[in-house]
Amino acid sequence: MYRTKTCGELRLENLNQTVTLAGWVQKNRRMGGMTFVDLRDRYGITQLVFNQEINPELCEQANRLGREFVLQIKGTVSERSNKNKNIPTGDIEIIVSELKILNQSAVPPFTIEDETDGGDDIRMQYRYLDLRRTAVRANLELRHKMAFETRRYLDALGFLEVETPVLIKSTPEGARDFVVPSRMNQGQFYALPQSPQTFKQLLMVSGFDRYFQIVKCFRDEDLRADRQPEFTQIDCEMSFIEQEDILQTFEGLTKHLFKSIKNIDLQEFPRMTYADAMRFYGSDKPDIRFEMQFVELMDTLKGHGFSVFDEAEYIGGICAKGAAVYTRKQIDALTDFVKRPQIGAKGLVYARVEQDGSVKSSVDKFYSQEVLQKLKEKMRAQNGDLILIISGDNSHKAQKQLSELRLEMGNQLGLRDKNKFCCLWVVDFPLLEWDEETQRFYAMHHPFTSPKPEDIALLESNPGTVRANAYDMVINGVEVGGGSIRIHDSGLQKKMFEILGFTAEKAEYQFGFLMNAFKYGAPPHGGIAYGLDRLVSLFAGLDSIRDCIAFPKNNQGRDVMIDAPSLIDQEQLKELGLD
Repeated sequence: MYRTKTCGELRLENLNQTVTLAGWVQKNRRMGGMTFVDLRDRYGITQLVFNQEINPELCEQANRLGREFVLQIKGTVSERSNKNKNIPTGDIEIIVSELKILNQSAVPPFTIEDETDGGDDIRMQYRYLDLRRTAVRANLELRHKMAFETRRYLDALGFLEVETPVLIKSTPEGARDFVVPSRMNQGQFYALPQSPQTFKQLLMVSGFDRYFQIVKCFRDEDLRADRQPEFTQIDCEMSFIEQEDILQTFEGLTKHLFKSIKNIDLQEFPRMTYADAMRFYGSDKPDIRFEMQFVELMDTLKGHGFSVFDEAEYIGGICAKGAAVYTRKQIDALTDFVKRPQIGAKGLVYARVEQDGSVKSSVDKFYSQEVLQKLKEKMRAQNGDLILIISGDNSHKAQKQLSELRLEMGNQLGLRDKNKFCCLWVVDFPLLEWDEETQRFYAMHHPFTSPKPEDIALLESNPGTVRANAYDMVINGVEVGGGSIRIHDSGLQKKMFEILGFTAEKAEYQFGFLMNAFKYGAPPHGGIAYGLDRLVSLFAGLDSIRDCIAFPKNNQGRDVMIDAPSLIDQEQLKELGLD
């Protein structure tokens, strides 16, 4: 037996017990005639003690131990004289009587501690070492607990976990597919699934009325902090339901996870239409941990000789409470922030509400105090507040720019507390979005999303105004889940394909198998998918989903640990018909 206890479980009640431990050397330090070694495993750290006077040979052996050596020791549990309140095992130590080096270690390329000296690149290259760090390991333990509790909750509600194929047919309507050449069918390709969408709908046709799967998905798209080329979804579908059934069921799942994992009781989630989300926050995933809603100012600020506003299609402002103390340098920095290419605003107008109630702005020469007081009233600004205004000749773009400014002010004013969780449903998304470049409509979610029943008639006359029976779960400004009620009527699905520019032949080629299945009695159905990586990163307070994935890719989509993607042999290419 390599160990009788782990390095994280011994306490004062174990005093005088003889135990065997195994693990890695975290630290090795000498103090007089004593050598202290911190032994670490997945469960914690235990201090080992070697005494020069009692066993000089054993103590000398301990002095030669390096970081990350793998040890097995035997010894007696003793009470520490200098207790360490920072670790659970800090009241005890092991007086070592036997030491066996199971494996030596080269000097690690970075310190394996919570506050490591390793940068992202080196830690990703040696990810197997990075995973030894307590902070990283804790993220994976959290992920395990969340997946376990998800399965427990859904199983109790009668959901059945079904695995769907990984090698499927390419349907290039969404993000780019990863494609896989077929050796046995040369010149033809599989695709890796962007989601199990069509298969879970087929399961509904099959009568599996409550399906879920914790599943890997793949998208060949540009990366950022909350994206990876391969990611994990909690994928779900239900039959004989309406939108309300989905919202209630999965609001329940979210509440269950917060309660069981973080012991947080969440209140009923507010619901917000897509139109209101864009109007008040400029985003379909608003962060409602803080106020600072948009106020439209066209009627207040237009027509006073300031050409930037007079020619604008949209003028909107936010009120930053207590921020009138911002210096000119700080406001200039905010102006530079919104003018960055990623945001694209042409500038920023500000107005301070002084302590005497007067308003001073960066465009005073165009506006009388009377007009500025109307601005103050419309913004519901108080003495000491700062009003920030963005305008533009495109309402949608200007709102997005103001949204970025709002989030930045939330950061600067400490309003985006990672330990505060505000959840909401965003509903009534547009069914379609128009693309100027290709002069056609695209599905905002996917081609199987059902329009709201009361809007179906508009598909013929005004398709751009049709609302979808779709919904997103948003937590702290992060879209963690999304779904819709699906089209289950073949005629309506055919109409949807026509609006999206599919010829009958193209629709049959890409989705004929699904349409054929619908001929045999498709039930009303709908579903949702949560991004497990995003959900775990929110629970853990992480800025990037990479830190809750065991072996992630970097920002270029590369696995620098195994050096993938990589070239393959010419012989392999020849077998695949790709030479």
